[in-house]
Amino acid sequence: MSEKKINPMVKLALEIGPIVLFFITYTRIKDRQFELFGQSYEGFIVATAAFIPILLVATGIVWGMTGKLSKMQLMTAVLVVVFGGMSIWFNDDRFFKMKPTIIYLLFGGALGIGLLRGKSYLRGLMEEVMPMAEEGWMKLTRRMCAFFLALALANELVWRLMSTDAWVNFKTFGLTAALFVFFMAQGPLFSKYGLEEEG
Repeated sequence: MSEKKINPMVKLALEIGPIVLFFITYTRIKDRQFELFGQSYEGFIVATAAFIPILLVATGIVWGMTGKLSKMQLMTAVLVVVFGGMSIWFNDDRFFKMKPTIIYLLFGGALGIGLLRGKSYLRGLMEEVMPMAEEGWMKLTRRMCAFFLALALANELVWRLMSTDAWVNFKTFGLTAALFVFFMAQGPLFSKYGLEEEG
């Protein structure tokens, strides 16, 4: 099935929307306790339980509209279900808080393995939308590898050393802003190594 194009703003809303809804839900119920099936759950766990189906529905809509899901989207969905499910099952928020660390370590590690083999795995994922010279891909891959590892470390420090409120704010706004700033900062690299598409 070939990939269909959708409005970038619609795609962004489907990717960011579940995180924003998690933030709103958490801020509204964070101080409440919920009794379910004889077990007491904090607002964070209930917000996590609501986030999982919302993310899966949004991911399904992206798949239905484009006919394709990226490896990152698939892995994120799987890890949300696994770690979110473990947080709910064990009534322990640490599993869900560790999820971004695992995601960033996996992607940073994969890019690092490619670099050790002299390859840019990013090129295979992004070349169609962003044609670039080989040197540009290698530089971007090195930067993204370091960036993902730094995000993994930052997430670990925040959830282990700070409050749940601080982590939710970091997850909702900090990580999103960091990704935006990182890609904006790559503008000179894209300009220097970008290739004109033929035709």
